[in-house]
Amino acid sequence: MKTEEFKNRVISMSERLYPMVARMLGSHANAEDAIQEIMIKLWERRKQIKNHPNLPGFIFLTAKNYCLDKIKKKTPTEDIYEAKHYEFPADQEQNSLEWKELKQLIEEIINRLPAQQREIIMMRDLDGLTFDEIAVLTTLRIDHIRVLLSRARKQVAKELQKSYSYGKGEY
Repeated sequence: MKTEEFKNRVISMSERLYPMVARMLGSHANAEDAIQEIMIKLWERRKQIKNHPNLPGFIFLTAKNYCLDKIKKKTPTEDIYEAKHYEFPADQEQNSLEWKELKQLIEEIINRLPAQQREIIMMRDLDGLTFDEIAVLTTLRIDHIRVLLSRARKQVAKELQKSYSYGKGEY
């Protein structure tokens, strides 16, 4: 794989990798460093991955494994949070107290979901991965991923409804 082809096929994926890596490593600085390290590893293996049948899936799997290795190797003094930590993107309109409260509540609900559901909803709704990419990362069938995602979203909606209808006699 030549430099230009590597830029077009691999480096162009770094923007799509960033949300997942930032969520897993817990900070933007760690995510930026990790993306660079992942790209270096892929560059070193460019001859082997040139004809890979699912290059985007391979790139995402490489990034996930890199992050898991980084989390396993962390020491207590490092600035890496648990994989379940995620910072929602902040917009100017989203700085209100209600929005901050809602974000915190959603994060708490997601953290209480079963592990597979939590992983799937974070990959799909927070990281923006496609079902095919999630299937490669989790080794689950797409129809199973859809079921897990549906159940996770229903649980989040149910918990939000409970929270917001509290005292109104609806639940």
